Amino acid sequence: MDGPSNGVHMISCRDITFRYPGAETALFDGLDLVIDKPGFHALFGPSGIGKTTLAKIICGDIDDFSGRVKTIGDMPCLYTYNRERLPGWSPVGKHLEKTTPPDRHSLRDELIHQFGLTKLMGMRYSQLSMGQCNRVNLLRYLLQDFSILIMDESLANVDEPTRQAILYKIKSIFPDTGFLYISHNVVEVSRFCDRIVVFRGAHRSPQTCQLSGRNHRNDQPLDNNALTQSMLEIMNAA
Repeated sequence: MDGPSNGVHMISCRDITFRYPGAETALFDGLDLVIDKPGFHALFGPSGIGKTTLAKIICGDIDDFSGRVKTIGDMPCLYTYNRERLPGWSPVGKHLEKTTPPDRHSLRDELIHQFGLTKLMGMRYSQLSMGQCNRVNLLRYLLQDFSILIMDESLANVDEPTRQAILYKIKSIFPDTGFLYISHNVVEVSRFCDRIVVFRGAHRSPQTCQLSGRNHRNDQPLDNNALTQSMLEIMNAA
């Protein structure tokens, strides 16, 4: 991965070509993608079309591609995903205590409360539901240093009211940080995200297109007609 950008773009992907070993066709063939500012953005499209692969290319987990990737800032781009492995034997509270930077204890406690995890601190990870594990795992990442956090179905198996409360909280605490949110939920990406990158497949040109979401915050009125229009545009583009 190239070094940090000059601050103009949050993410810049130029002429990305990638083929999985043994595959007959390339997953990406000269893909270009620019997200020009920090904020809450989304990758959207059907399963298998390349959202996770591109996310791993952006954060450096996949490096056997051709093309160029640049990301903003001096801090790392982190990637967190649904069902990420956690130490099943470890009590949640003790694990968070060990992994939280010294200056983030107050933020940790705020997020524990907001994520609805207070009663779980004495439990082991092996005792948690999948949705509870996903919430704790996402919380761990939010306490680290990062310029961009990619959230790949990170709130799967979490009930809708809790998921919405968490997304609103993230947007309010990190207004100038970069987030890429991967989800199959068109209502969610339309409502919460600013720019939505819709994947159309390597056989179509362009392979992706960008649309505007509502980028809604909980201190704003929600225009349901505009939200519906955004959802229709996303589904038509896909």
